[in-house]
Amino acid sequence: MPQTTAPPIVVAAPLVDAHIHPDKSSWGGPWLSRDRADTLRDFIDNDVRTQAAYTRSVEDRALALFRTAAGQGTRAMRAHVDVGPACGVANVHGVRAAADRLRGVLDVEIVAFPQQGLLTAPGTFDLLDAALGEGADVVGGIDPEGLEGDVDGHLDAVFGLAAKHGADVDIHLHDGGDAGLDQTRRIAARATAEGMGPRVTVSHAFAVAAATGDALTSIADDVAAAGIWLVTCALGGDPVLPVRFLRERGVNVAVGSDGVRDAWTPFGSGSMLDRAHLLSYRTDAMTDADLELAYDACSTAGAKLLRITTDPSGDRIEYPGECLAQVVIDRPTPIRVLRDGDEIARDGVLVS
Repeated sequence: MPQTTAPPIVVAAPLVDAHIHPDKSSWGGPWLSRDRADTLRDFIDNDVRTQAAYTRSVEDRALALFRTAAGQGTRAMRAHVDVGPACGVANVHGVRAAADRLRGVLDVEIVAFPQQGLLTAPGTFDLLDAALGEGADVVGGIDPEGLEGDVDGHLDAVFGLAAKHGADVDIHLHDGGDAGLDQTRRIAARATAEGMGPRVTVSHAFAVAAATGDALTSIADDVAAAGIWLVTCALGGDPVLPVRFLRERGVNVAVGSDGVRDAWTPFGSGSMLDRAHLLSYRTDAMTDADLELAYDACSTAGAKLLRITTDPSGDRIEYPGECLAQVVIDRPTPIRVLRDGDEIARDGVLVS
């Protein structure tokens, strides 16, 4: 009888989604048609209307997305969850309930995210304060200048809540150009002053992503000196952080999915391997080393951000393929996902 050779298997680190919005997602439900949006405020208003119209609960939609992500190898995620006048703290409760149902399979860190504005949406500060005592882990912020019009006031509020609750900080920063770079530096300076360093994250950081030449080198060195994190999501037409350059300058960089099939975008699959592929495409990865770096940014880097320790012998993903670079390009379904030595998923589906 001829002998058959087992197909090669690539063993890889667990994936980590460093930025996702599970409370917004329509995952597991019918197709969601979207309205065109041109400004940040348009997107926010569209999202508020969309969430109000959902007939399925936050817990149900988040759980469906979590199960898909975990089946594809995501070990942990940082979930940005809306807190504000439109929903109070209910979304935090829903996402936490969904996460609790997958305890031991998926670790979910919740950011209390003031999408409608922290200073400009009345009552939001008190709601964030409440959320941090009711299931949220991290203080969120959003465009201190572009949306709020008060950089110092916004940062005072965010870092004040962080000090009160002993929480990390993660600020959405869509503002571009010199204004965005200035806010990045001011966030970095506040992180240094508060002794928080790597416990502070700037998400999206479009101004840094769009910077070139001396401006990019300068902001990279300032961010590296402060030790804060930058998170990119390789979104549509938005600028993407140059991961290799920033890593070489000593900057902490991780990657997330952002929106998944929500009012903001029809895209997203729940798979961070897909995101590594997209990051590679957007950053013109060519070599095996470039492709492996993209995977690392979607796995090991995120684990470091969330301060998660994994053991390669018991925490791993097994893919069909010849090497990790090929896996990033081909995006195969994982053969097995293991956590603490136990098989939690096979062929992309949770075993229980």
